[in-house]
Amino acid sequence: MDDKRVIRRMVRERLACIALEEKKRRAQVLIEGVKSHLAVCGARVVALFSPLADEPQIAPLIDELAKEMLVVLPRIDGDVMNFFCYSKGALSAGAYGIMEPCGAEPVQPFEIDAVIVPGVAFTANGGRMGRGKGFYDKYLSRKDFRALKIGVCYAEQLLSSLPLEPHDVRMDCVISA
Repeated sequence: MDDKRVIRRMVRERLACIALEEKKRRAQVLIEGVKSHLAVCGARVVALFSPLADEPQIAPLIDELAKEMLVVLPRIDGDVMNFFCYSKGALSAGAYGIMEPCGAEPVQPFEIDAVIVPGVAFTANGGRMGRGKGFYDKYLSRKDFRALKIGVCYAEQLLSSLPLEPHDVRMDCVISA
């Protein structure tokens, strides 16, 4: 656990050194990379995330993709995360201050074709370390989950190795900029 705490602190420090304009430029590179992957896999239902301040700002991708496919976003209730249909203007601040959809019924995991996953750190071969609550690992481990898992991060979050545990779910690919 101490290793993870050290890594989280190191990555936060690295991210703090990136200028806002540079983060915006790189977020656009990430958005283009995600769109390319989604086009190749033919996704029709895509799970995205509402970015926190230190995560890649992929929010413009939400509205862009919603024009051509079903976009779902996570909502946290207690210690459980589910995905709900996105509707422009129908978001409210939820757990941890994250903008969450207001939908009534969650989308079933087997309905999702691709999921774009944030993280604190990644490895090139798909290793991922989150914030420590395990929301994504629990969701991506569900028996009925089958979607392509795409991690997105800044280059400063890409590490050569991570202290992964058996319950940590690997990404199918990682896009960094």
